[in-house]
Amino acid sequence: MRRLATIGGYGFTADHFVEVLGKAGINALVDVRQRRGVRGPTYRFLNRRRLEALLREAGIAYIYVPELAPTSALRAVQAAADAQELIRKRDRINLSPSFVDGYEKHVLKRFDLGSFLKKVEPFDAVALFCVEQLPSACHRSLAAHYIADHTSLDRGIEDLLP
Repeated sequence: MRRLATIGGYGFTADHFVEVLGKAGINALVDVRQRRGVRGPTYRFLNRRRLEALLREAGIAYIYVPELAPTSALRAVQAAADAQELIRKRDRINLSPSFVDGYEKHVLKRFDLGSFLKKVEPFDAVALFCVEQLPSACHRSLAAHYIADHTSLDRGIEDLLP
């Protein structure tokens, strides 16, 4: 892996999602969601089976890394912070400090980076994927910065947006 990117699903259509990945030269998508399903018809292409088929057709590898997903307890921490701020999940701009702290302590400190690097080694450009549109509102940005800080990448993290 020489390049690392992040991408969210919200704001994309299936065709545009694959187009953006292709233009960025992404050859592996790393799913870092705890739950790999999305409700409603607009984003059904992001449900695991449909997403895998879409990527396979585009020649992009699909890799699931649940070790980078936030726990249910951490998701509840963020949900409580969102509720306190009267923010809907899809309208969130930033993660709460309590979520960030918990994610670093309970997920990233336990993450086996060596195992992850073996999974992505065959690929030039890898995108960490979750659903939130903004990387600053999603744990994938925390994971990407952790990976970038502990590896040597050709360039910084690229955030692929709709």
